[in-house]
Amino acid sequence: MGTRASGGGGASFPDVVPFDVQCLTRLSWELGSRTVADDESTLRGEWEHTGTSWTLSHYRVTANTDIVRLRTPVGRERFYGVAQMDLEAVLPNLENAPYWRRRE
Repeated sequence: MGTRASGGGGASFPDVVPFDVQCLTRLSWELGSRTVADDESTLRGEWEHTGTSWTLSHYRVTANTDIVRLRTPVGRERFYGVAQMDLEAVLPNLENAPYWRRRE
């Protein structure tokens, strides 16, 4: 698992996510939910944490930008914008993580 930046002021995923990316942008719930619901947005994959009720969804929203939606165990949604190439580089960590499984 990657290390988390401390005090750098940038966004980071919660520790339950088995990867991190350098340039991550936290989006407001309103912006994130509108963006992933747009007709141009494509769901690329969904995963669920086997030990808790966290879920992670990956959306392609532009040719170079993806959004990650995390749903917390209490049902809150968090949205993060990330460059497609940065996310594609770390997705194998999610596929290989023992506590995450892809939804069919």
